[in-house]
Amino acid sequence: MDDVLVVGAGPAGAIAGLVLARAGIRVRIVDRASFPRDKLCGDTVNPGTLARLRALGVAAEVEAAGLRVGGMVVASERQAVVGRYPRGQCGRALLRRDLDWMLLRHAMAAGCAFDPRVTVTGAVVDAGRVVGARVANGGRLAARVTIAADGRRSAIAWGLGAARHPVRPRRWAVGAYFAGVGTQWGRSGDGVGTESTPSPVCDIALGEMHVRRNCYIGIAPVRQNLTNVCLVRAWTPGADPIRDSRALLARTLADDPRLRDRFAGAQMIAAPVVLGPLAVDVAPLALDGLILAGDAAGFIDPMTGDGLRFAVRGGEIAAAAALEALARGWAGVHRRAAARRRREFGGKQRFNRALRRVVGAPALVAAATVSARVAPAMLQRVIAHAGDCRAR
Repeated sequence: MDDVLVVGAGPAGAIAGLVLARAGIRVRIVDRASFPRDKLCGDTVNPGTLARLRALGVAAEVEAAGLRVGGMVVASERQAVVGRYPRGQCGRALLRRDLDWMLLRHAMAAGCAFDPRVTVTGAVVDAGRVVGARVANGGRLAARVTIAADGRRSAIAWGLGAARHPVRPRRWAVGAYFAGVGTQWGRSGDGVGTESTPSPVCDIALGEMHVRRNCYIGIAPVRQNLTNVCLVRAWTPGADPIRDSRALLARTLADDPRLRDRFAGAQMIAAPVVLGPLAVDVAPLALDGLILAGDAAGFIDPMTGDGLRFAVRGGEIAAAAALEALARGWAGVHRRAAARRRREFGGKQRFNRALRRVVGAPALVAAATVSARVAPAMLQRVIAHAGDCRAR
């Protein structure tokens, strides 16, 4: 029997396994996929997440491989503002398949066993306590602690009846990679400014959030001549998001007055990936033997690109809870872990909800744009908070 079974080898699971293995715990990580594998994401590691990876000693490869990201552009159809992260801080943009494989390799190097192509179908519960996980071939994996880090469609969280899709918001994401996208935003001398003459992709890129009446579009260059585009929108009832995704994404870009010229000669290099409904609510689940981590603990699409920070810190918090349970038993473990998650994520989740309300109202977007131009320090604070930047 393993000390800890981690279900899901994404960033939350890999980081949880890494921390536990370094503490001398026997850890087995399982995932239904083989790695490296593709994953729909904005492909951006913000400065705060990068700082956590540095603290864990696993950032060097990420920093070497990723394109530096120095700030964000927030644009409506008519107006745009550019904000840079403070004090020269940068994030990184790189493919999620590459990032996840880097982190998983670090976990294995620390001592974690990894079993790919293992499909977990639910938790094994005995006398009110989780004692492992069921797998698709009818077998079971036993462990003293199970960490469910198997994403927003967690077989464990859904199987236990803790997860549900809320009535609102009901958004879907359509993501694809493009080659040949036109030039992006130029730089501004003081780090905060308005739209300027476009310049070629350079050594420091900018993430982009284009806010429209019924959707938002995230754009991130991830390497030379490769750009990640992710459209998030409410879906019309009765429409088939998978069947319509390629035409919808192409039409959205072609009809957009700010983006159509940049994508006129671009090519979608693979079929779009569709994900939704995005939002998942997870009720508190205080079962001895089980800890939820990452998106399995609840998910709302993070507009500011900080989903990876939630995953990395969520993995650390889950590992700390597992260590506490293994050493002293389960009394109070779930309560203390929940308090840590609230302290760590509560403010940022409120920030994201407020930002969603703003972007859902074009008049508020215009007012925010004017305010940012009149009071650029306000924009700088917002960008710093969005990037989880820390004072130096």
